[in-house]
Amino acid sequence: MIEKLYDIYLRHPKVSIDTRKISKGCLFFALKGPNFNANEFAITALEKGASYAVVDEEKYVIDERYILVEDALETLQKLGKHHRKYINCPVLGITGTNGKTTSKELCFQVLKQEFKTIATAGNLNNHIGVPLTLLSIPTDTEFAIIEMGANHIGEIDFLCNIAEPNYGVITNVGKAHLEGFGSLNGVLQTKTELYRYLSKNSRPVFIKDNQQILIEKTPNNCEKISFGQQTDSTWHIGYKGAQPFVKVGIDDVEIQSQLIGDYNFDNIALSIAVGLQFGISINKIKKAIEGYSPTNNRSQIIKTRSNTVLLDAYNANPMSVEKAIHNLSNINHQKKMMILGDMFELGQEADKEHINVINLCLNSGIKEVFFVGEIFNRLNQTAYKTYKNTNALTEYLQEHQVEDTFILIKGSRGMKLEQVVDYL
Repeated sequence: MIEKLYDIYLRHPKVSIDTRKISKGCLFFALKGPNFNANEFAITALEKGASYAVVDEEKYVIDERYILVEDALETLQKLGKHHRKYINCPVLGITGTNGKTTSKELCFQVLKQEFKTIATAGNLNNHIGVPLTLLSIPTDTEFAIIEMGANHIGEIDFLCNIAEPNYGVITNVGKAHLEGFGSLNGVLQTKTELYRYLSKNSRPVFIKDNQQILIEKTPNNCEKISFGQQTDSTWHIGYKGAQPFVKVGIDDVEIQSQLIGDYNFDNIALSIAVGLQFGISINKIKKAIEGYSPTNNRSQIIKTRSNTVLLDAYNANPMSVEKAIHNLSNINHQKKMMILGDMFELGQEADKEHINVINLCLNSGIKEVFFVGEIFNRLNQTAYKTYKNTNALTEYLQEHQVEDTFILIKGSRGMKLEQVVDYL
C-alpha cells in the first residue's frame, strides 16, 4: 500500500492536513483529533484543489480520488519514513527542553549559506509535524534539519525511527511537560533517546562542553563534537557579553547577534559549530547569524512608545523562566519590570515550581513584578501584584502608564501575554 501511495506522492509531492491551506494538486490526509474528524472535510479539500484525499472511514469514499487506509495518521507516518529512504543528505536531529526552535533556525541560516537546506517549518516537531517535514524535503536537498519535541517517554525514539537522523543535538534538559514525563529524570530519559538511536550506527552528536549530565549520557561509540568556551572543545567559541544582545567570538572574529539573553549563547554556539563542522567559512557564518532576527514572540525586542519590551511569551517552563530572570538582572537599565504568566503542564510539581519562581523574583532585586494567571494568583503571598488573567492586567495598565522601563514578558503560550504589549 505504501509503495502505491508513494508513487502517487511522487506525482503530487505536496501534502496537507488542513483544508484552509490546500495547494492545487496536493495530497490531503484526513487526520482525527479530540474534537474533529477530518474525514468529514475530505470533500472540501478536493473541491479546493487537492488531487487525492487519504481517509480512514469507508463511508466518506465517493470516487476514485479517495484513498482508503486503515489509519490516516499511521499512513502519513509510514509515508514520511518511506520517503526518508530517498533523502541522501545529512539529517541533523534537534531536541531539548529549551532552545530547539531558535537553534534550528540559526543552524538553518548558517547551513543555507552553502547547502540547499530544508528545516522544520515553525514548530512542526511532533508525531504529525516530523513526517510532514520529511515529505516537504525534495530529493535534491543537500542538508536537512529536523526538530523533534516530546511530552511523554518514548516519543523521541518514535520520531527518530521516522526521521533517521545522521547527527543529533540535545540543546538542554529541564523541567517541562512534567505531566507526561513524571519527573526531570523522565525528561532526561526521553531526550537521550536521541543519543541511543544514534549509537546504533555510531553516529556523531554535537554537545555543549559544560553540559556534564548530557556528556555522561552520550554513548561511547558516538563521536562527540563539543563546542563552547572550554579551550579543549572541538570548536572553541567565546562569550563576549549580552547587553542586551549576545556577542560571541571565534578566533579573532566577533559576531554580534540580534538575540537577547546570555542563554542564547548556547544556541548561537551550536550553529557556529555545525557550520564549521561542515566546512562553512566563519565569515559566512557571521553573516548568517548577524542577519537572523527572532520572531513569533520568541525573545523579541520591541520598542514601544514609552518602553523597551523583551517579549518571550511563546512558552515557559521553570528552566526558561529562571534563565530569563537571571538575564534581566544582568541587563544594564535603570528601571526594570517583569510580567510573568503561569507555566502549564507541570502536573503535581506546578505549585512548587511557581513558588520557586516567586522566590527567584524576590532574590532578583527587581521591584516591579506582575504575576498573571490562576496559579500565581493563588500562591503569591508577596507585595507583587497578581492578576487572574491577561485581560485583568491590561485593564490595570490602561489606567497606570509605565514609562522608560525595560520589561520582560514571559509565560506559557496559553496565557497570550503578547496582548499586553499594546498597553506598554
